[in-house]
Amino acid sequence: MPTYDYECAKCHNVFELFQNIKDKHITKCPACGGKVKRLIGSSAGIIYKGSGFYTTDYNRSSTYKEAAKKESGTK
Repeated sequence: MPTYDYECAKCHNVFELFQNIKDKHITKCPACGGKVKRLIGSSAGIIYKGSGFYTTDYNRSSTYKEAAKKESGTK
């Protein structure tokens, strides 16, 4: 479930709300009861850690390579 950012037009309270994507967004500020608007947030970036994301980074065992050659029919 995503986290949405809201800002109150009355007290300028900025807060986050963790809610289902199908839920309607809230309209009242929990602090003062003023009208809130949902802010456009930046999505979280993808963080790659470790190796194995490219074929050149991942070293397969020799038995795997031999089986793959036999399967594909190449010598």
